[in-house]
Amino acid sequence: MQKKKRILLKIGSNTLTKETDNISRGKIEDIANQIAELKDTCEFIIVSSGAIAVAKQFVKLESKQEDVFVKQALASIGQPHLIRIYQEIFREYGLLTSQCLLSYSDFEKKKSRSNIVNTINVLVNNNYIPIINENDTVATDEIKFGDNDKLGALTASLLEVDLFIIATNTNGIYTKESMEKGTPKTIQEVVDFKALEKQVVNSKSSHGSGGMQSKIEAASLAKKANIETWIVNGMKDNFIINAFENKIPFTKIK
Repeated sequence: MQKKKRILLKIGSNTLTKETDNISRGKIEDIANQIAELKDTCEFIIVSSGAIAVAKQFVKLESKQEDVFVKQALASIGQPHLIRIYQEIFREYGLLTSQCLLSYSDFEKKKSRSNIVNTINVLVNNNYIPIINENDTVATDEIKFGDNDKLGALTASLLEVDLFIIATNTNGIYTKESMEKGTPKTIQEVVDFKALEKQVVNSKSSHGSGGMQSKIEAASLAKKANIETWIVNGMKDNFIINAFENKIPFTKIK
């Protein structure tokens, strides 16, 4: 029996909301449909943002506390809703899901790293798709800095995946010159990392807290573990399958 390709799919808040103020059930259906189509040849682990975006649909918190604590509280409210939406939609496509909440400190302890690997392997081997998010209640790094890009890269490295896909709201990384001209042109393949860093025009996304710089840093972490990273436009339908078939422009970082 042929070994399945293990893929870590990182989905940002902008992709999940399709750049609106609400989580897009249609986008989650699109992701579920693709995973169902690929399940005979690929196994998926998902790192998903979106808990704060979901919570904002339901509540407006009043607080004199620092902004980061309000965001942590929103994440706590939104996380169960986010997982419920995934479970409902994925079940319609015959897919089973589970929730894993991690923080960066979990990657610093040998025992914790071992527990993560063993638990996720049991889940994947039993056809469950782990849906991982930052444990925002206890850790603030993701809220302030990386929009789960770093968490995705660390998890990809730890689980020794075959491919790390970052779904974002651009057709990969654009050349600096094309951005300055207002005609974005995708860098299709990256081998020289130093040259790539000079091309990056950093910008924050509207819902997420990361920008292209955090994706480059995540790809750098994955590269150290000999994992290829694809930066793909998750706003488009069928983006995973179309990337596999080279039907869309996206960036490969080898």
